[in-house]
Amino acid sequence: MLVVNRFRVPEAEAEAFAADLAAAHDLLAARPGYVAGTVGRNVDDPTLWVLETRWVNVGSYRRALSSYDVKLGAVPLLSRAVDEPSAYEVLGDGDLNQARPRDLGRPGSLG
Repeated sequence: MLVVNRFRVPEAEAEAFAADLAAAHDLLAARPGYVAGTVGRNVDDPTLWVLETRWVNVGSYRRALSSYDVKLGAVPLLSRAVDEPSAYEVLGDGDLNQARPRDLGRPGSLG
């Protein structure tokens, strides 16, 4: 699963935001189920930033957001993200966005 969080940040806040975004990424990266991620800044619009993370499954991502450390150190920053859908299924062999419960990574879960 892929998560894309975009942020609009005034130039005057860019340096502090970059440090905060890197710290939030580090907190997420320490959680079980994290696969990889990157922090970036748009080449055409320097006020647009992105945090892209990849997870084993949607359950891993949701549990990461529920962890104490992430709630305290990353969620306040993540709440500044552009208000748009951010979680995506990765294109694979199967059909995407099927109307079915997602695999939450727990024994006996559907998916």
